[in-house]
Amino acid sequence: MGWVTRESETAYENAWIRVREDRVTGPNGDEGIYGVVTMRHPAVFVVAVDDDERVCLVTIDRYTVGMTTEIPAGGSDGEDPLVAAQRELLEETGYAADAWTPLGRMNALNGIAEAPEHVFLARGLRPVSSAHEAAESQAEEGIEAVSWVPFPEVLAMIGRGGITDGETIAAIAKAGIALGRFR
Repeated sequence: MGWVTRESETAYENAWIRVREDRVTGPNGDEGIYGVVTMRHPAVFVVAVDDDERVCLVTIDRYTVGMTTEIPAGGSDGEDPLVAAQRELLEETGYAADAWTPLGRMNALNGIAEAPEHVFLARGLRPVSSAHEAAESQAEEGIEAVSWVPFPEVLAMIGRGGITDGETIAAIAKAGIALGRFR
């Protein structure tokens, strides 16, 4: 027997998320309450790799966890995921890419959320914003630094706990597979 939802009620919502409380019967027959967060729009994640095989990382101040190192990412705001990914890369780094490869979908926090995500590999990178424009945009996003790190070092950062964002780690794995880095 799978999960059965007997009743569902919205507990909270805003422009970005909806939180609902479901009265459920679980696979073992026990009754209970399940809280679910639903994202209003899918997120996008960009693994940008330059001609020197370096990955673009941003250091960002997140309200929930403080400083963290991640790949460029954000909400799709209802846009086509590729358009949103292109916008996020530009806003967060000042770069655009000539080649975009969709790497597939992921789901975040499966135990408590409905949070679909689209992952893209961006190649053929070029700066399109002036340093001043990029700095202004990055400040708006809470980005402290943009860095270009060799792919093997990104993996080492993950291994030693320097990158802890689960979506970044998963997106790097998808990119590594697509680029033939893992055999």
